[in-house]
Amino acid sequence: MGSVATATGPVRETDSPLDFIRTIVTEDVGSGKDGGRVSTRFPPEPNGYLHIGHAKSICLNFGVAAEFGGTCNLRFDDTNPTKEDVEYVESIQEDVRWLGFHWHGEPRYASDYFETLYSYAVHLIMAGKAYVDSLSAEEIRLYRGTLTEPGRESPYRDRPAEESADLFARMRAGEFEDGAHVLRAKIDMASPNITMRDPVLYRIRRAHHHRTGDAWCIYPMYDFAHPPSDAIEQITHSLCTLEFEDHRPLYDWLIDSLPERAEPQPRQIEFARLNLSFTVMSKRKLLTLVEEGHVSGWDDPRMPTIVGMRRRGYTPEAIRTFCDRIGVAKRENMVDVALLEHAVREDLNRRAPRVMAVLDPIKVVIENYPENAREEFSIINNPEDDAAGSRLVPFSRVLYIERDDFREDPPKKFFRLSPGREVRLRGAYFITCTGVVKDPETGAVVELRCTYDPATRGGDAPDGRKVKSTLHWVSASDALGVEVRLYDRLFTSETPGASGDYHADLNPHSLEVLGRCWIEPSVAGALPGTRYQFERLGYFAVDPDSTTDQLIFNRTVGLKDTWARIESRGTK
Repeated sequence: MGSVATATGPVRETDSPLDFIRTIVTEDVGSGKDGGRVSTRFPPEPNGYLHIGHAKSICLNFGVAAEFGGTCNLRFDDTNPTKEDVEYVESIQEDVRWLGFHWHGEPRYASDYFETLYSYAVHLIMAGKAYVDSLSAEEIRLYRGTLTEPGRESPYRDRPAEESADLFARMRAGEFEDGAHVLRAKIDMASPNITMRDPVLYRIRRAHHHRTGDAWCIYPMYDFAHPPSDAIEQITHSLCTLEFEDHRPLYDWLIDSLPERAEPQPRQIEFARLNLSFTVMSKRKLLTLVEEGHVSGWDDPRMPTIVGMRRRGYTPEAIRTFCDRIGVAKRENMVDVALLEHAVREDLNRRAPRVMAVLDPIKVVIENYPENAREEFSIINNPEDDAAGSRLVPFSRVLYIERDDFREDPPKKFFRLSPGREVRLRGAYFITCTGVVKDPETGAVVELRCTYDPATRGGDAPDGRKVKSTLHWVSASDALGVEVRLYDRLFTSETPGASGDYHADLNPHSLEVLGRCWIEPSVAGALPGTRYQFERLGYFAVDPDSTTDQLIFNRTVGLKDTWARIESRGTK
């Protein structure tokens, strides 16, 4: 069944079963809660590029809003200026758009509400629900206790409200050094939930903010900024990952402590984050990979970032399909990266035009083909797409085929080209190998001599004889020389770092660059991002590094559910 589109973008298949979050929202709408209105938000921190885990959250938040005729806000949690950058803000917006979603109104920022949040903090102080604490960060940690021992109250916990309010104002005015004071909620130091043991709400941090400049030297913690921001934006369902489950009581406590009752009353619902095999999802670890030069940047095609996947040739449709298929769970689990690769392969099979490329070429000379002759064959672009049409592929006396498609002394089940054997050239003729030319020094085969059967034009024999193999090829006089980058998984371990340092699990063969490959001329002028299926080899996309003189292709995904290297391709 087709996807439905609304103002917020494409959504999941309408006949798919409801997950637990959509079940909750359905019940809320059915009961008339919040007037039947649904409003969600996607709240990224602008401190890095989004990855596939964020894509799951994007699809969920925007998808739920779209399915229920609601809205979804894009709100940047810009409360930590030391790690944030406009570059990340812009990339996040581009990624959301590329995935096919559209946020409600203009992008929002936690910094839009800094003045309101400050006044809310003052309200908590005057209501006896917050205080300025002068313990050091280490002392606060020690006072907080453990999972088995209750915390201890700070000696500053019973400061008069007026004194805390004055100190808080002076914190804002910049009178104190970083770390001299913090603002803490006054809740319960004996709570079994450590999050509720007087959590820090504000800290002093002298750092230039990408939007507010130097106007502030105190910044709210995420746990404090998020709930009232939801209330201000009238969010109905605040969807977040499971690590915030212990924070839900604080979320509710802060919402209940607002100066005025929030309408609607935002509801936090947690779901399991995406854990993907052979992948690290920590932005800190991903940043380290970039800074240490293990990858070329955030958009390296081996990275799980959305921008990296886009460069590799993944489609937004495939990513959305993957997110829909893995569903929304209440418990953490590991998703096999092969499921993502399958979704990409399935999508590209439908949309990618076919071309012939030779990555490890060996020359073929058809001795009985006229030397100066040239002809063209009409070959369909995509058998899965009736509207894709066809293209003309040039043919001449000298061709290139894959080196792996020839064996001078073939094993028993090798059905491709070998001396005396006849094979089909895709869409062209039957050829038979009649001899080989070897390098006199190394003995390596450098050229094949063949004959062709003119009666088999188009790839079929009028006498009905069959061959067991069909090879792809390119005309040597017409082919374009291109660079091909074969990307494999960045890590060799299903769970990188499980046995220690994740660096030890880096795949030393995650990138192989082939500098002299040949491809049919129909791809000339292809724009960056254009995707193709290289027949028998896999799916590839034009890299942004390409120039008018040199096309560069990235391998997106193989044709099968394995990432076999060229030398280990199966026989046909």
